[in-house]
Amino acid sequence: MKPTLPKGHKKLIKAWAFYDWANSVYSLVIASAIFPIFYSYISTKAYEQGNVPDLLKSVTNENIIIITTAIAFLIVSIISPILSGIADYSGKKKRFLQFFCYLGALSCCGLAWFSFDYLYVSLLLYLLALVGFWGSLVFYNSYLPDIAHPDQQDAASAKGFSYGYIGSVILLLLCLALIQGGFYPEEGILGLDAPRLSFVLTGLWWIGFAQYTYAYLPLGTKKDTSQVKNIFTNGFKELLKIWNQLDHLGQLKRFLGAFFIYSMAVQTVMLIATYFGTEEVLWPINEETGERDGTLGLIVSILLIQLIAIPGAWLASKLSRKHGNIKTLMVINILWVCICIYGYFVYTPIQFYVTAGFVGLVMGSIQSLSRSTYSKMIPENTIDTASFFSFYDVSEKIGIVIGMGIFALVNQYTGSMRESILFLVAFFTIGVVLLYRTGKIK
Repeated sequence: MKPTLPKGHKKLIKAWAFYDWANSVYSLVIASAIFPIFYSYISTKAYEQGNVPDLLKSVTNENIIIITTAIAFLIVSIISPILSGIADYSGKKKRFLQFFCYLGALSCCGLAWFSFDYLYVSLLLYLLALVGFWGSLVFYNSYLPDIAHPDQQDAASAKGFSYGYIGSVILLLLCLALIQGGFYPEEGILGLDAPRLSFVLTGLWWIGFAQYTYAYLPLGTKKDTSQVKNIFTNGFKELLKIWNQLDHLGQLKRFLGAFFIYSMAVQTVMLIATYFGTEEVLWPINEETGERDGTLGLIVSILLIQLIAIPGAWLASKLSRKHGNIKTLMVINILWVCICIYGYFVYTPIQFYVTAGFVGLVMGSIQSLSRSTYSKMIPENTIDTASFFSFYDVSEKIGIVIGMGIFALVNQYTGSMRESILFLVAFFTIGVVLLYRTGKIK
């Protein structure tokens, strides 16, 4: 057990930020890169062989995972306010952080045995990995004011983001090295092929590097609960309080409406991009298997998005200082409309790379600028800013559920992910109109 470090200590801040290094591998390996390619491959084979549960035979293979993702985010949006209340008042934040970390990481390891032979158990592991990741973030984020003084928090947050980016890219490159000998060899290390081994490495990386964070983080500070009847329902009460305040905060309410609409589309693009690439892009044919193989190209695309997202966020920040946040966000949404229209006609790998580059440019910018714009609209001298951001986060998660649900419905009805892109165009267009109604930030 390491000695307790005072708030603001460099080693304490570094240990906190290092959790980003540990858990960000989930976002890149499981949510964005390796798992989507793996799932598309085995699900296509399962449908060809008729190895699909009767209840799901009429559902497309992409929709199975899309609907599971939507359900997982629905669970997250419901439990987040409960977890926020626990984080604020229990005094045992580290124990809850560890629980969700281990839940997510062990579920990632379990994905190594993902199979359509026992599909429901496999999907449950996928769902628990997602819930574990997002659940742990509630407690991780809530530690920031406990470990850093106000003038240190921006730098600490940026350090965490940097650690997460570097760590996740390192592991993804390691996984890429593993699969160069063939993404689906008959035998691999410990009897696992390359992608399945990548899932185990993700879980072990997450748990292993998180131990450095746990060694220095305090257990948590138990706050005065005399004014709180139930810490489990307090989070919902705080959200209701913010909802009622919005009636008196017209501009903030209008911005939240715009954010809710265009965020549905943004998050949907981020979550389904790799699945779209595997199903709709005409990758070169592998001479050994005689099948199209876009494994390397898809992973390169994900890395490209990651690399361009950072300068994209910087460029948006610079433009917002010159032209204002709302105008800049409107331009970014218009660019998203253009990307989606172009994406509808994407068939070749080169076209997909071009799309990935522009997605990276606007992905980082719209996320960072939306959050900072929301922050600027919160009334000055607001003491409980955490409740405002909890409302923002829950709104985003509900938007993901709705966006993924609509995408799945369109995909199921038309039988093509390409047709589903058109509703994204509509959402971004509506976002531009609603942002215009928001007006200039005072």
